[in-house]
Amino acid sequence: MTPTHHTVAIQQVHSILMGARHRGVDPARVLVRAGIAPSLLESPLARISQRQYASLIRALRRELRDEIWGLLSEPLRPGSFGQCMRQLVRCATLGEALRDGFAAYHLLLDDFVPRLTVQGGSARVQFVLRREADARMDYAVKAFMLFAFNASSWLVARRIPLLEVDYTAEQTNTETSRVYQVPIRYGQAHVGMSFEARWLDLPVVQSPQSLREFLAGSPANLIVKYRDASSLTERIRRLLRKRLGSELPSLEEVGDALAVTPQTLRRRLRDEGRGFQQIKDELRRDAAIEYLLHTPLPLLDIANRVGFSEASTFHRAFKQWTGVAPGEYRATHGPER
Repeated sequence: MTPTHHTVAIQQVHSILMGARHRGVDPARVLVRAGIAPSLLESPLARISQRQYASLIRALRRELRDEIWGLLSEPLRPGSFGQCMRQLVRCATLGEALRDGFAAYHLLLDDFVPRLTVQGGSARVQFVLRREADARMDYAVKAFMLFAFNASSWLVARRIPLLEVDYTAEQTNTETSRVYQVPIRYGQAHVGMSFEARWLDLPVVQSPQSLREFLAGSPANLIVKYRDASSLTERIRRLLRKRLGSELPSLEEVGDALAVTPQTLRRRLRDEGRGFQQIKDELRRDAAIEYLLHTPLPLLDIANRVGFSEASTFHRAFKQWTGVAPGEYRATHGPER
């Protein structure tokens, strides 16, 4: 089957390395341990695989002895997340787990406080700062929110549908909406997320036994585990993947296949913060990167497999996506073994 895993922008790597730089650790040494070429930091459009990003998180955690990777004023001792999760799998409902988990981290974190409030039919999680924010803390809060969201979804064995996600900064990229599958509200008072309060009554279905497997798979499962396979974006991506080696279907053809009018398709994609051409480009880009990283296939074969009949056209498109030609990208990374 054609590989089409989502990839991670190099800006995420720059951000997560801020803590290592602040602590005086050479980022290049950590990147090499994670199987990432340090030279990629010089290419603003470069991307890495999810596997590499998960390896980078593990390398930073080991190097810094900190589960929040040197991004906060005080380290978060390794094992803190596992200890907290061992308490949460014994909770009865998601609401109880969130309150208990946030109470535990209230004692562990000096820089911000996670809070859950319920008003009417809406539940809101907000991260209230205890000191003036800087770029490192901003990234730490956003990473903590993503991990909290995916850990919550794991506890109840289903993805929690979000209503809104708030960021304090102004818009800097378009990828966050793909992660949460809702449009992002920028320039808000607090980083946070909201969902229907009824989801707080979902029972916690995990156990100490299933937690051992979950912790063994972290942090990779905290990054990608609960992507919503039923979202329109992911359904379109799967449909397009089947035709990846040939001309991709038009918006109208996709609408026919999904029994949705083009107008409704555009509107629903807009609600998820996506665009049809964007999905096509990202699918081709991610598949090409997977082939370049994980296979020895010649460039022309890769071009054909992602829907380009000529290598020159593929070269131009790939350079537009990543800032480098595919041959240079492979030489820089080297196929992973």
